[in-house]
Order: sequence, then C-alpha cells, then structure tokens
Amino acid sequence: MLNKEQDIFNVLFEAVSEGVVVVDDKQKIVSVNSSVEKMFGYQKGELINQQLNVLIPRNYHAGHGAHFNGFMKQKEKRQMGNGRDLYGARKNGDIFPLEAGLNPFEIYGQTFVMALVIDISVRKQQEKEIIKLNEELEKKVKERTKELSKTVKELKVVNLELDQENQKRIEAENKIKDALKKEKELNELKTKFLSLVSHEFKTPLSGILTSTILLGKYKLTEQQEKRDKHIDTITNKVHYLNNILNDFLSVEKLETGKINYKFHTFKLSKVVDEVIYNANMLLKEGQRIKYPDDIGEISLTQDEKTIELSLSNLVNNAIKYSPENTEIDINIIQDKKQTTFKIKDYGIGIPEADQKNIFNRYFRAENALLTQGTGIGLNITKSHLKNLGGTITFKSIENIGSTFTMKIMNKAK
Repeated sequence: MLNKEQDIFNVLFEAVSEGVVVVDDKQKIVSVNSSVEKMFGYQKGELINQQLNVLIPRNYHAGHGAHFNGFMKQKEKRQMGNGRDLYGARKNGDIFPLEAGLNPFEIYGQTFVMALVIDISVRKQQEKEIIKLNEELEKKVKERTKELSKTVKELKVVNLELDQENQKRIEAENKIKDALKKEKELNELKTKFLSLVSHEFKTPLSGILTSTILLGKYKLTEQQEKRDKHIDTITNKVHYLNNILNDFLSVEKLETGKINYKFHTFKLSKVVDEVIYNANMLLKEGQRIKYPDDIGEISLTQDEKTIELSLSNLVNNAIKYSPENTEIDINIIQDKKQTTFKIKDYGIGIPEADQKNIFNRYFRAENALLTQGTGIGLNITKSHLKNLGGTITFKSIENIGSTFTMKIMNKAK
C-alpha cells in the first residue's frame, strides 16, 4: 500500500513544471520533485532528510524559524512572503528570487507542509528592464522638450515621436502586467489543484485502509456478506484511484506529445458494452442507463481505447452529477462520415456563468465543488477528440440537466 501511495504522489509531483517541496513539522524535507532539484542544483534524492534551511540564504535563517512556527499555529494555506521579496539559495551558493505558496495537510495524524516554488528571476529581470526603459524615455522627454522651443514644426515632429514612444511604453507595460496577472492566476490555480488532488487521494485511501482492517475481523463463514461489502468498497475505491492516475498520465502524454494512437476497425457495441458494464458499478440507488440496442452493425476505424475513455468519462459524469432514481440516456447515430454520441442526464446541470470554462483543465463548476473529482476529465476528452478530428459540445441548464454531444470521424485520417 505504501509503495502504491508513493507511486501516485511521484506521478503527481512530476506532473507540474514548478517545484514542489514537502516538509514535516520539524522543517525536515521529506519529498521534492525533479523541478526543485534542478532549480536548486541538487542531484536526485540529495535533498531528502535535509533541513529546509539548506534552500534559504544564510542571512534569512535567523527569522525563518519564527515565520515557520507562526504558520504552523495557523495551519492555513497562503502565499509566502506577502509584502516582501523572497530568495532561495542554490547548492553552489547562488541566490535567486522566488515565489512560494504554502499548503498544510495531514496524513495519518502527522502534519506536513507542501510548498509550490517558482523561480521568478526572469520576471525580476523584466521589471528591471521596464525601469531602465522608463528612465531612458524620461531622459528623451527632457531632451525633446528643450528642442520644442525652436520651431512649431519641430514641436509637431517631436510630439509625434513622443506619442509613438509613449505608446510603445504603454504597450510594453500592459503586456508585462498581463503576463504577471496570468502567472499569478496559474500559480493560484495549481496550488488549489494540488490541495484538491491531495484530498482526492487521501479519502479513498483511508476507505481502503479501513475496509482492509475490518476484513480481518470477519473470519466466520456466516460473515461472508460483510466481507463482500468491504471487498466491494476496496474494489470501487481502487477503480476510482486508477481512473485518477490514468487521467494524470493522459495529461502528461498530451503535454509532451507522447500519444501513440493505434487505429483499427472494431464493433462499436463492444466499446459500449464495456463502458456500461463499468458504469453499472457506479450507479446510485434507482439510477438506470438507457442505451441503444441496435448498434450491432456499427463499426469504427479509430483508436478504440480513446473512444472508450471519452464515452466512459461522459457517462460517469452523468452518473456522478445526477441524483438517485434518474435516467442516463445514451443515443448513438452514424452517417457516412461520422458517428455522433449524445449523453443526456437530469442532474444538477452547469451554472451559466461556469459554462465557458467547463473544458479548462482543473476547472470545476461552483455547484460541483463538494463532489469528488479533479476537473481534468473533460479537458482530456476534448484534447483527444481534437487530435482525432472529433469535437465535443454541450447544452446545460442548472438543476435541470446536461446533454453532451461527442462527434468522431468513422475512419481516422
């Protein structure tokens, strides 16, 4: 179990380009990703069990302990160093500016802190360049102003030049401001995502551990029903964790372009049967899936696993976000060029204000925040379909339901 948990967190840590450092309540480093090792100039595994001070410049050591103790008392996630500049120390002694977001969490009763670290050396250099540009422009303004007294003609020419230069300065400043805003939003989003996913792994793992312990207590033959109940719990939660892990692996492959689609001809009914079989294990009380029984002759020449993944994602979402005693309707139509899948539910729907972001990675609608999920399934589905020449759209009304439409070419080009 511990090895599997470690594998999951290793995939999680390596899935982000920013540095991730995890320390215990004694400031001892217990885990880092490769981005941190590269950022601070250390070899793989060299930072483990070292004190956090090894990454902090010596002249900040004296005050760091008090800051850390104060943070541990509050135990609230926040941005580190509000109102002041932060610096890190590389192994070779170089000092560089950084940003860090802090996230406390507990595992099996022990408190840890996860920090998301970003090297902002480039940004600081850009800020210096803007200051230098402003100084140069101010100098030019003074020179041009002195020349204005000569002639009205020169005044017009110089004013025109100044207008152009000022416009360039404004455009440059606006671009930098937009870049800084996007970088801050991305940092906040990834920090929120890491906290969310930590919870998504912790909850099912705790359930698996509890069921495993209880299984050992039911040794009598007449207790088989209780054993089966906990075995089902373990199976469902392992299946859930496996789906999350597959999503992370898909994100990594899509980002690195390492997707190798395997195209062949297959019966669509085979994929639908597999999706329905797996989805039946997730159905709530009274839920039922209505699907076509006249698709025996429909075939596709596509990547079978991708079609199964996409359809499964939409069906599982329909189950997850629909109440008990409702129906999930699957409709499939094929013409000469493409096959169209429509998955309709009568669930919570998507708020209108959130609909524009529903395919963004890590995004979750306001009314779905308390439901398990990572917010990457629809993004993965859309990316795969785009690679295969397909599309995905939806219509949704909050508290009434949603219909997702997936279209894919009958034959891959």
